[in-house]
Amino acid sequence: MTRRGLDAGAETIAAHLATNPSVTKVPAVSTIWRILSRRGFVTPQPHKRPRSSWKRFQADMPNQCWQADVTHWHLAAGGGVEILNVIDDHSRLALAGLARRSIGGPDVLTTFAAAFTTWGHPQSVLTDNGAIFTGQPRRGGRTALEITLGTLGIKYLTSRPYHPQTCGKIERFPQTQKKRLTAHPATTLTQLQDLLDEFCTYYNTARPHRALGRATPIQAFKARPKATPSGYLIPAHCRVRTDTIDAAGVMFLALSAYCTRLLRAGSMSSTG
Repeated sequence: MTRRGLDAGAETIAAHLATNPSVTKVPAVSTIWRILSRRGFVTPQPHKRPRSSWKRFQADMPNQCWQADVTHWHLAAGGGVEILNVIDDHSRLALAGLARRSIGGPDVLTTFAAAFTTWGHPQSVLTDNGAIFTGQPRRGGRTALEITLGTLGIKYLTSRPYHPQTCGKIERFPQTQKKRLTAHPATTLTQLQDLLDEFCTYYNTARPHRALGRATPIQAFKARPKATPSGYLIPAHCRVRTDTIDAAGVMFLALSAYCTRLLRAGSMSSTG
């Protein structure tokens, strides 16, 4: 399985054996681990921070939150490419995987539109602060993705700058994905896209996921009712701004130079 770029740990092997009708008795995970270790298939890992010390979040329902991010890859024939991944926070379902030389705003919009058609509209979308996702805080405007989400009532969330843990699931996903891509090097974008599509099918329907109690993502996605958009509908022509309210309940507005001139002109005319 490792040669195919797939997971081959003791728990994964046990889960696959449990679904194999020709296997009458599945060995204990500890037994499988000892056999793998004895044959030199287990690579010792450095001690990590215990899982119990992390504050873990998982959406309660499918489609409650989607996470999206871009990762980098190199083709076997040379040349860097980018891969846009979108997953469901609750079920870990791989909703989309798109390969391009460079991912742009139109690619993001097209990918989300296709995912909406296949999986439905999510309640919220979470990304980092990349310029292809959000116009804040660099330009103060809205990207095509933000505008589209606003018109559908889908809440848009961004992680805290330089804090990838907020998007931990989508940050971790490429590690599993790239095992498969490494085992089958693609020389062209078309080959890479075919590999991504094949991987998504395997990941969603066959790979038992530890965080899901060894269920597959598609099983977890179908097991519960789906969340739906519940945010405010924001027309495409509207501009969204954020203001601060202090402890006394006072809100400070940053006025444009044009508005300031109008206010001054009105004040002068009323006193004159």
